[in-house]
Amino acid sequence: MSFQQGLSGLNAASRNLDVIGNNIANANTTGFKGSRSEFADIVASSIGAAGGSNAGIGVEVAAVAQQFSQGNITVTGNNLDVAINGGGFFRLQQPDGSPAYTRAGNFKLDTSGDLVTNSGAKVMGFKVDSTTGAGTSEPVPLSFPTGAPIQAKQTANITAAINLDARAKDAASTVPPTPRSTYGTSVNVYDSQGVAVPVNLYFVKTATANTWDVYDKLDDPTATPPVVATSVGTVAFDANGAYDPTASTSPLTVTVDPSGANPNNPPAPWPVTIDLSSTTQFGSKFSVADLTQDGYASGELTGINISNDGMVMASYSNGVTRAEAQVALANFRNPQGLAPVGGNNWVETNTSGAPVVGKPGTGNLGNLRAGALEDSNVDLTADLVNMMTAQRAYQANAQTIKTQDQIMSTLVNLR
Repeated sequence: MSFQQGLSGLNAASRNLDVIGNNIANANTTGFKGSRSEFADIVASSIGAAGGSNAGIGVEVAAVAQQFSQGNITVTGNNLDVAINGGGFFRLQQPDGSPAYTRAGNFKLDTSGDLVTNSGAKVMGFKVDSTTGAGTSEPVPLSFPTGAPIQAKQTANITAAINLDARAKDAASTVPPTPRSTYGTSVNVYDSQGVAVPVNLYFVKTATANTWDVYDKLDDPTATPPVVATSVGTVAFDANGAYDPTASTSPLTVTVDPSGANPNNPPAPWPVTIDLSSTTQFGSKFSVADLTQDGYASGELTGINISNDGMVMASYSNGVTRAEAQVALANFRNPQGLAPVGGNNWVETNTSGAPVVGKPGTGNLGNLRAGALEDSNVDLTADLVNMMTAQRAYQANAQTIKTQDQIMSTLVNLR
């Protein structure tokens, strides 16, 4: 006669209650994955004994299996909250430098400019070159310039969409001659130090049909010696008023001298290309539909947003918003083999296999939902029922011990 079966049942039921209690305690933990106890019987075998003649000696908890089912996604509106819809984990770098993985996307920006979790782990991602758009092949900790402004970018290109009045006459043939400033506009470009330099564009109708001369300055007879501006090129149109690339100066380039706007050791003059391919010549008033350039001044970081494809968009005080990085995801051949280490994090093990790292939405990696968080996948109602069942199992095993005790007492009291 043995108390082994009852004791093993009590231990197994107690551990099951621990697992259920942990699930219930984390019902509101972002990205938490519930677990379940999986039981196995224990059998003692004698050497040479016939099969089926031995009674079991109890039960054990064979495994506490994590359940990586999808949790509900709740929209929060916080621009640094991200939920994974599908497979995968956010990759992290823990304070000791070791990797970890999480489903909790409630990220923060710390004082150093690092994108971190509540436990201080750094979020990993692919850095994006703001000029070329190319990303790194290996994920790195995501960090942003909170302590210093981003460097200014010198303007290289101007793009204009302008309508020139098809009714305009040859400027030189009118009496008095049409002033050069009649059809003019201006845009600020930036030198390599981020100083704004105005670039003027003036269009003068020529005697040649559908052709205009382009100037970047006006004559200045008061200067010493007097300045007579020369054309920097021509823009021509076909009979329908559309831009004619064969008859136009292409590329049309102006030389920008920053010394007037930046007198303190300014950079050298540099060429800027002007794209006039969207310019038209229709019978309506002169108008500027679009006039943009690709330079900018230095600027301070003002905000970060994460888009649904994982792109981290940084906004700066100079009006620039650009992609700085893309959040990295990782997945495993056997996610249930991951070892939980607390703080909503897991680490890889031999059982889980090595991580496969990639971009959201590729392979078996899920898509992201920006401004949202994944809730715990714990079914509170089911776990409350499971808790009552585990309690009954505990009581029943205690009853078997009580019965064994009564039988033992009866044997001891035999006369």
